[in-house]
Amino acid sequence: MTSQKEAMLAGGPYLADDPELAADALRAALLSERFNATSAADPEARRAALAELLGEVGEGVEIRPPLRVDYGHHISVGPRTFINFGAVLLDVGRITIGADVQFGPNVQLLTPTHPIDPEQRRAKWEGARPITIGDNVWLGGGVIVCPGVTIGEDTVVGAGAVVTRDLPAGVVAVGNPARVIRRIGEEAGEEGS
Repeated sequence: MTSQKEAMLAGGPYLADDPELAADALRAALLSERFNATSAADPEARRAALAELLGEVGEGVEIRPPLRVDYGHHISVGPRTFINFGAVLLDVGRITIGADVQFGPNVQLLTPTHPIDPEQRRAKWEGARPITIGDNVWLGGGVIVCPGVTIGEDTVVGAGAVVTRDLPAGVVAVGNPARVIRRIGEEAGEEGS
């Protein structure tokens, strides 16, 4: 028989109040508290707390507290990635963040899904779809990435955008829902965070 955790990671329906999942969530909450309480004056302690919380942390990664996660160990962060203050990484499904990625403040990566049917929601059924952020992506402040989205390498997503579907590599996308406004290199200019 498949456990609720296995069903969750496979993207199938699962019961959110499962005891094994509750224990994993408590572990993440306690490790998050420890990470969020670390001092910038002690980067080794901050890195150690982050390495214990997350599934994989590449060399040279900087994540500024506060950070919020569901489980932590379903998150992989590639080398030299920078994640600014206030990130929310809801890793009910797997979250893969590439190398050299930049997050502005208050970015949210949201893998959980919920049934439309009110009775299924009342019964605490949930689901999840993984999120993948390619290498050298820049997510401006306040960007929200919805379940199941993949963002291609070198893409820039403007501040406040809501990404509801995949974005190709090498584009600039803005808005709610996010839409591609141009390919990178088509015209000069800087996008703000």
